[in-house]
Amino acid sequence: MNSKTLIGSLLLAASAVASASVTSPVIGKLLWSEEFNGAGLDSALWSTYDGNGCQIGLCGYGNQELEYYRPDNLSIVNVPFEPATRALAITARREVMGANQFTSGKLDSAGKVQVKYGMVEIRAATPSVGVGLWPALWMLGTGPQAWPRKGEIDMMEQGGRQPAGLPAVSPDQFVGANVITFNEAACVPGNESCAASTAWQTKNWVTPSRSLANRFVLYRLYWTDTQIRFTMVDNGRELDMYKAPISTVGSPALQEPFYLLMNMAVGGNFTPAATPAQVTAPLPATMYVDYVRVYELDGKGEVKLGVGITPEAGKFGVFTDNTPVTNGQALGTSADFFIWNTGSMGGGNIPPFEGSNVLALNYFAPGQWFGGAVQSRQVHDMSGFRNGNIKLKIKVPANVAFKIGILDTYTNHSWVTFPANTTAYGLVRNGEWGTATIPVAEIAGPLVALQSMNSLFEFLSVDGANPGAPFQMAFDDIIWDSGVAATGAVAVTAPATAKTTGVPTASTQTGATTLELAANATGWVDAHYTVNGGETQTVRMRQDGSASRYTLGGLKKGDVVEYRFTSWDSKGQVAVDTASKRAVMK
Repeated sequence: MNSKTLIGSLLLAASAVASASVTSPVIGKLLWSEEFNGAGLDSALWSTYDGNGCQIGLCGYGNQELEYYRPDNLSIVNVPFEPATRALAITARREVMGANQFTSGKLDSAGKVQVKYGMVEIRAATPSVGVGLWPALWMLGTGPQAWPRKGEIDMMEQGGRQPAGLPAVSPDQFVGANVITFNEAACVPGNESCAASTAWQTKNWVTPSRSLANRFVLYRLYWTDTQIRFTMVDNGRELDMYKAPISTVGSPALQEPFYLLMNMAVGGNFTPAATPAQVTAPLPATMYVDYVRVYELDGKGEVKLGVGITPEAGKFGVFTDNTPVTNGQALGTSADFFIWNTGSMGGGNIPPFEGSNVLALNYFAPGQWFGGAVQSRQVHDMSGFRNGNIKLKIKVPANVAFKIGILDTYTNHSWVTFPANTTAYGLVRNGEWGTATIPVAEIAGPLVALQSMNSLFEFLSVDGANPGAPFQMAFDDIIWDSGVAATGAVAVTAPATAKTTGVPTASTQTGATTLELAANATGWVDAHYTVNGGETQTVRMRQDGSASRYTLGGLKKGDVVEYRFTSWDSKGQVAVDTASKRAVMK
């Protein structure tokens, strides 16, 4: 859906692979579906948009789109041209909303439904797109990294400019797909995001024999750990968007979960309509989505509800070679190292403290600031480490002041300071390798959401104390230590009569398939729950006055939901866990 992409077919070159499973797929069981048969949208699965992008500092959503997205433009209706079908309706209208002359609808499943591998099938019908309508069914990576590093998978886009040399065809008979990731080879002037598109100078479309307007077809994504294939099924005939499957080998973003998005933009740089006057598509216009289904593909595929993060435990290795850890990450695979100011700092030559790898740095611009971070490619739940420590090895001249920090996915930073010529957090300032031990509770403070972490290690110069001479520094063996030995997954088995040790909590069955969890707390609250003894899910609850709430959907009679909460005690400056409870669907 993001069209600011200039270079493609680099890392993700479209290529045929012998015996590709995506071209002769074995479709397994249905993993999850959204049938859009209810009275309205299921808020446990979908979040709606309200704005034109300016509310997040990205007017036009980065694509120069002309619409204002409103929740009122989304509904569940009986389809006029197929009355027996109930579907999601996304309607674009010519109406003024602030500075925008058009409204439309957009929704996503971020933090609620995430998919990794399998066959994703969406039955949808688009309106006559004319000039200016841009319907899209797409996915974004769940990682904390910015676009395009997190990855983008576009299952269907319509209304875009057609390639030069293609015989003229109605925009209602032209639909394509795309995959976008970060690639250093794509870092050229005019493409500072380094977004690499598989659609660049590559066939990525189909031209059905008759108009797609107001009739249903199937859009399919076949996705494994090695390949992606896009198709459209029209009247029983399956048509490939690309000439050959797309290789995902060497693209870490495409080995991680994605969430779903559906919208219909008006105008934007994907379309020929850059101004309201250039929009000639007939309005109002509605895209209908009958269902979204995810199936196993050759034994692969998973769908997680909620945030889908398994809490880390024991010892977590942010950057280490030899220290035994319960879990960890590796640069280039599950994390990346960034130097924020390359005008003052680059790679150094200090040997490692342990193993064969080290974060060695050379500061060469006296008077300038410096900083950097190890950024995780996936979110980590570090809530179990609040009473533990961050331990790391540091080698830095005694007269250099610096800070160590962490960052959550809500962009909250927090820092501790290591003054020049002063022992702090156990680090003796003699210019040699030393050990720093930082209490997690202190560095996290009241703002950082440990249950949703982005960067587990950052460093930065101290304002007003930028170094006056060149120097080298290094970091190694960076470990988060909870102080508690990990014992593996522990089932939540406390009886329903267990007393809470934190905030008052409750559960209420609000429908045949829904259960509302509630906790009375004024700060943030996370719900941890299992359904029928399955994998624990963690989700940030919605604050509603003095209570926080979250609704589980897709349940059935007899399902057993075991749940507990983690909340922030502002008085004690500590996260508090409640005892677990149990609810049985009736």
